[in-house]
Amino acid sequence: MEIKESSFGTFEGQEVKKYTLINDQDMRVSVLNYAGLLQEISVPGKDGKRVNLVLSAADIEHFTDNGMCNNRVIGRVAGRLGKGEFTIDGQEYHVDTNENGNTLHGGPNGLGNQFFDAQTVTTPNTVKVVLTKTMTPEIDSFPGNEKVTVTYSLSNDNRVVIDLDGETDANTLFNPTVHTYFNLGDPDVATVEDQVLQVNSKFHLDVDGEKIPTGKKLVNAGTPFDFQTPRRLGDALNEMKDTKEGGFDDIWQVEPSTNVNHEPVAVLSDPASGRKMKLYSDRNGLVMYTANGMDSSLKFNRPSASWCALAMEAQTLSDTPHHPEFGDITLRPGKSAHHRIVYAIEF
Repeated sequence: MEIKESSFGTFEGQEVKKYTLINDQDMRVSVLNYAGLLQEISVPGKDGKRVNLVLSAADIEHFTDNGMCNNRVIGRVAGRLGKGEFTIDGQEYHVDTNENGNTLHGGPNGLGNQFFDAQTVTTPNTVKVVLTKTMTPEIDSFPGNEKVTVTYSLSNDNRVVIDLDGETDANTLFNPTVHTYFNLGDPDVATVEDQVLQVNSKFHLDVDGEKIPTGKKLVNAGTPFDFQTPRRLGDALNEMKDTKEGGFDDIWQVEPSTNVNHEPVAVLSDPASGRKMKLYSDRNGLVMYTANGMDSSLKFNRPSASWCALAMEAQTLSDTPHHPEFGDITLRPGKSAHHRIVYAIEF
């Protein structure tokens, strides 16, 4: 087990540092102190060449010159918050908006646009990088000084564990995620069409024209959204290509699980290489986005095009302050919140 630290350039006058966690199987996980960005989950390929399983870039400029949110920590609130408003204990709050009068992914100054303090930890069985950031109303307009701790851990059983912890001095919201784009194929595999997806879900959320949940849940069975049994992604995407989105940008209700003895929330596999990623989450939502209409000029480790990767964002169902039946993401003083996301990798 090993941790390496290196420079990843500069952004907005600050040095971007990269922390690379390496286990005894030579699996590597690299995390940046900017945006808590997951720059690498790589494994040795059968031809000896390393394969990065996430959509990535070789420098910070190509992560920050677009709105893809590649592999960033997202918060305080992942997904869309309708009209940028919510109520806690009768008190109404209004926060900054950044998409059609709504707040997307924590707004224009959310966690995905911040530098974190970083520390590394090595134990006999795991290597970790611990990121901390205190979000204030002056930074992102949300109430409360909210201390956020994000811990990335890599173990010798090839599990990437992401612990997301929050505490606050005033009533606020806490529903973070990591906006990880996966493509498990070899480096020359341009899309995820031939990869196979299974999702432990019977329903997805109905949304309005601005992608805000209406409160209605739609049955997956008999639709392109049905991944209860493993399904080739390309077959489902071909049914979605003539829709407004041209693919998926949707919210599935899933059965929570962080225990490897339980059913994973989702499984993505690549039959050609034999690689597989099992996703575990302790929350009831999974947003999936297939990079529809991606700008071909973007400089990533794979050709930029629609369906080049699958973003899998584990979280509590979106816009819960307006739909309490979806869950409660309120964080109060004196209480702490903890969420866990696990990527169990097989190669």
